[in-house]
Amino acid sequence: MTASTAPQTDPHQTSSPESGPAMLLVATIKGAWFLTSDPARRAWELRGPVFLGHTIHHIVQDPREPQRMLMAARTGHLGPTVFRSADGGRNWTEATRPPAFNKAPEGETGRVVDHVFWLTPGHASEPGTWYAGTSPQGLFRSTDHGASWEPVAGFNDHPMRRAWTGGEQDGTPDGPKMHSILVDPRDPRHLYIGMSSGGVFESTDAGADWKPLNRGCAANFLPDPDVEYGHDPHCVVQHPAAPDILYQQNHCGIYRMDRREAVWKRIGDAMPREVGDIGFPIVAHRRDPRTVWVFPMDGSDVWPRVSPGGKPAVYVTRDAGETWQRQDRGLPADQAWLTVKRQAMTADAQSPVGVYFGTTGGEIWASADEGEHWQCIASHLPHIYAVQSARPV
Repeated sequence: MTASTAPQTDPHQTSSPESGPAMLLVATIKGAWFLTSDPARRAWELRGPVFLGHTIHHIVQDPREPQRMLMAARTGHLGPTVFRSADGGRNWTEATRPPAFNKAPEGETGRVVDHVFWLTPGHASEPGTWYAGTSPQGLFRSTDHGASWEPVAGFNDHPMRRAWTGGEQDGTPDGPKMHSILVDPRDPRHLYIGMSSGGVFESTDAGADWKPLNRGCAANFLPDPDVEYGHDPHCVVQHPAAPDILYQQNHCGIYRMDRREAVWKRIGDAMPREVGDIGFPIVAHRRDPRTVWVFPMDGSDVWPRVSPGGKPAVYVTRDAGETWQRQDRGLPADQAWLTVKRQAMTADAQSPVGVYFGTTGGEIWASADEGEHWQCIASHLPHIYAVQSARPV
């Protein structure tokens, strides 16, 4: 089943919401922490650190086997690696063969993984399968719960890879990234990836070949803003209740796509002009494909990467981007110069949906009512890279 032929899920279809305590997996520049709530999601207990001093880029629970978790780490003495837990994060073991590019031919300089940046569980029909994205842009697959990883040759060795990614001189801060690895819930062979820089790309043959999927998306930082590739998506999500619907927070705005039309439409134009539509994360409501949340940042000429005016706020749309509402009740009213990284905002599957984000200032903020009210549930943590919702186990 491919994107062009698959039937669209009813946009008003809902799945049964979860209930009970919530859990957050927190990745920081200096280690990992875990937060678990009471059933009302009002009181939270912080546990950690794990791997104190290591840079942790992503921690993800396996929805097929919730006791399993994977962690993308960059250790001072071991370099880039992946750690695995089979008991809900209590104990961890390192991958026996972490993601690594194939060795270059004799006399040539090869690519080297600087850090593992993104982790995505495989399709429900493929237990044990995971995908990893790295810096520089590389795609890797594991079929043994993250113990060993193999390069996805269809991307890593694609004849257009260097052109798509901009070569080895990419100027992306902290290094170029492969992120937003998406697996279509209807078809394990249908994959999406996002690259900073490069753009959004799609495969319908399990990664054997790839095509750009950037039509309609601006690239104002390039001489030709309508190029086929070379874009800078910050985060891309596929809606679980309507898999043909994709949302994207881009260097050049907020976009929505109906995959059957294959054109990105800029929905961030409806955001307040004084705030703009530049940021890193975008989070989808688990059941309503018209609802997403973003966290804008100052996207002015010098890109200070702080909240606009020092007044942080979440913005939500409940009509697929036609209108946006500011949600700042409980957040600092002024002099809060922070931002939220692309993996550092998430939502749970409960009703009402819980929305959570972690800041560059080391705080975790939570809303148990879909963003209407916020409370700080952890503070004084290191710079936060990722916050991921999970089920307590």
